[in-house]
Amino acid sequence: MLNPLTLVTGVAALLLAAWCSWAARRDQPTKDWHFIGMAVVSLLAVVQLAVGIVQLARGEDPEQGKTIFVAYLLGAFACIPAAGFMSLAERTRWGSVTVAAGGVVLAVLEVRLYDIWGG
Repeated sequence: MLNPLTLVTGVAALLLAAWCSWAARRDQPTKDWHFIGMAVVSLLAVVQLAVGIVQLARGEDPEQGKTIFVAYLLGAFACIPAAGFMSLAERTRWGSVTVAAGGVVLAVLEVRLYDIWGG
């Protein structure tokens, strides 16, 4: 894995979580700017997914197994879009809370991906 990419994705996810938490604190739903932030974080997760698949195709192996690594990659890829769709269904402050929780979950998944790879 590319450690800088993992770090940037995790930090971006935490920044998104803080931003949406701030919106929830102010009793606001997710807005267009939040969705742009979600798109940026999701793009980072897509790049990480592609890098992980390429590294597996080149024959590099994670320390804790390919299956668990791919499962975590797919979970990291789906985390923010799923939270975004759920926030569309809940157009209150709880939509912002949902995205904030998704950002925290993605950051935890990034730490776990680093650990699975052997970091």
